[in-house]
Amino acid sequence: MTEKTIPEKASLETSVSANPIPAKPQPRITPWAAPLWEACAQGKLSLPYCSQCEASFYYPRQWCPQCFNQDLSWLELSGRGKVYSFSVVHQSPLPSYQDDVPYVLAIIELEEGPRMMTNILNCDVDKVRVDMPVEVTFEERGDMTIPQFQPLK
Repeated sequence: MTEKTIPEKASLETSVSANPIPAKPQPRITPWAAPLWEACAQGKLSLPYCSQCEASFYYPRQWCPQCFNQDLSWLELSGRGKVYSFSVVHQSPLPSYQDDVPYVLAIIELEEGPRMMTNILNCDVDKVRVDMPVEVTFEERGDMTIPQFQPLK
């Protein structure tokens, strides 16, 4: 019978330093979404606007989801809205979010009509409610600025 050696367990300190927590993912910037990210970098929320059916919409795309018109412009929005729906996340889907749990993932209905999936920041997770008034705030993430929301001040 041959003798097998069992490797020593890595210490917690070794495994943490060997595997640092990755940065949060950043959205992929497509040509038709670039104006959104440029506006966010300036602390503004802008979305595509269709003059044919007078709809603004999220997520940015090459045509209006209401009437399929491709002649679009960009509209700077108020940045205000209300919580349409939300969930409190207690288990991190990725290691990069583990320091944030618990956090709120929400769908915000903007005053101008579109709905956006985002996070609610600067608020205790137990205080978030459907129809709660919110306003846009911006999170720096690497070299990008991400629109998030917080309770209306």
